[in-house]
Amino acid sequence: FLIRSTPEGARDYLVPSRVHEGRFFALPQSPQTYKQLLMMAGLDRYFQIVKCFRDEDLRADRQPEFTQIDIEMSFVAEDDVMALAESLTRHICSEVSDLALPDPFPRMTYAEAMQRFGSDKPDTRFGLELHDAEEAALVSDYKIFKSVLDNGGQIKGINAKGCSGLPRSRVDALVAFAQEHGAKGLSWIKHTEKGLESSIVKFFPPASQQLLIKCLASEPGDLLLLSADTPDMVAKVLGALRLELARQLDLIKPNTWNPLWVTQFPLLERDEDAGRFVAKHHPFTSPMDDDLPLMDSDPGQVRARAYDLVLNGNEVAGGSIRIFQQQMQEKVFRLLAIDEEEAQAKFGFLLDALTFGAPPHGGIAFGFDRLVALLAGQANIREVIAFPKTNKAVGLMEDAPGGVDETQLRELGIRLR
Repeated sequence: FLIRSTPEGARDYLVPSRVHEGRFFALPQSPQTYKQLLMMAGLDRYFQIVKCFRDEDLRADRQPEFTQIDIEMSFVAEDDVMALAESLTRHICSEVSDLALPDPFPRMTYAEAMQRFGSDKPDTRFGLELHDAEEAALVSDYKIFKSVLDNGGQIKGINAKGCSGLPRSRVDALVAFAQEHGAKGLSWIKHTEKGLESSIVKFFPPASQQLLIKCLASEPGDLLLLSADTPDMVAKVLGALRLELARQLDLIKPNTWNPLWVTQFPLLERDEDAGRFVAKHHPFTSPMDDDLPLMDSDPGQVRARAYDLVLNGNEVAGGSIRIFQQQMQEKVFRLLAIDEEEAQAKFGFLLDALTFGAPPHGGIAFGFDRLVALLAGQANIREVIAFPKTNKAVGLMEDAPGGVDETQLRELGIRLR
C-alpha cells in the first residue's frame, strides 16, 4: 500500500517516511501503473481484489477507502475486456440475486449518452430523453433563447408525458430544482387541447410552435421543460431533472436491471480554472486510432479507448486500453502540461519500462462496494462496508482521524502550524 505519489485525479493520502525525512509515500488511488508494469514485464493476466484510497469529497457512492476488483490483460482490445467483464457481472448477479442480464450488454457512445440523457452514466430504465429545440427557437421571437444560441449555447427540452395538469407549485419546484443545479432558469410550456400555454408562448409564432411540438414529440397533456445555456450546463441540469422527474412520477419499474456500456469518452477535458487540459479518466488511456491526427490540431476532440459499465444509472466499472508506446505517452503528458522534467520525476519508471517494448494491454476495475450496495438495494455504500467513514471522513467508533504526540511528529520531521 506504500507507493509513490503521482497525479491521478483525486488527492493522495500521504504517509511521511521516518527513514527518509521530508519524503512521503502515498496510499494507492488504484494500482494503475503497477498493473501496467506487470504487463510490460511479461505477466499476461492480472487479477486482484485490492483496497484503494482517495482523499476526495464524499457522497453516497464514495468512501475514503474502498475495494476494487482489478483486472489487466495483454494483447487485448476493447471487446475482449468488455466480454470478460460482462461474463463476470452476469455470473455475480445470477449467483447473488437470480438476475438475468442481457447477453451482450447494450452499448452507447459518450456523445450519444450526453445527447440523449445529459449524463455519461444514464439510467435507461425510463424515457424522458433530451430533445433539441434549437430549430424552433431560431424562428421564434424569444430573445433569451436567441441570445444563448448566438453565444454558442444550446436549447434542449424534456417532454414530461401527461404532466400538463401538474399544479403550478410543483412546476415552480421543478424550476427551483433546476436552479439548484446551476441553471439560470427553466422555461416550461403546457400542451393542452387548446394548444401551447405559457407566459413565453407569445414569443413563438404558430410556425415556431409547430416546430417545438415536433422537436419534443409533444401532444395534448404533456409538459415541456426547456433549458437554454452552455452545452455542459444544459446537460447537467436536464440530466439531473430527468432523474428527479422519474422519482416524482414513479417511472422506475422495481426489479428492473439495465446494464449499459458507455464508450469513446473524450481523452481530455478542459479545466477552465487551471487553463489547461486534464485527463478525462487517467493519463495512461490510449487515444482512438482514428483520432490520432487531432492530437496536434484539436486535442479536445480526441476520443479515448475507454469504457464504463453502467448499471441502473450507476457506474460500477471503468477501464480502457492503455498507451503502450513511449512517444505517445510523452505526447499525452505534454498535452496535460506535464513537461519532460516533471514527467521523468513522477513517471520516469513507467517511461523507461515502455522503452523495452510493451505489449498492447488493457483492463477494467469494478467498484466492489458500489456493486454490492446495488445488489443489496442500498442507496449508500456505507451500509455494505464494515466500519465505514461518515460524509466528513470520520470513523465514529474509533474516533479517527486522531492526534499524535509530539515525539512521533519529531521522528517524522513534521512541525504543525
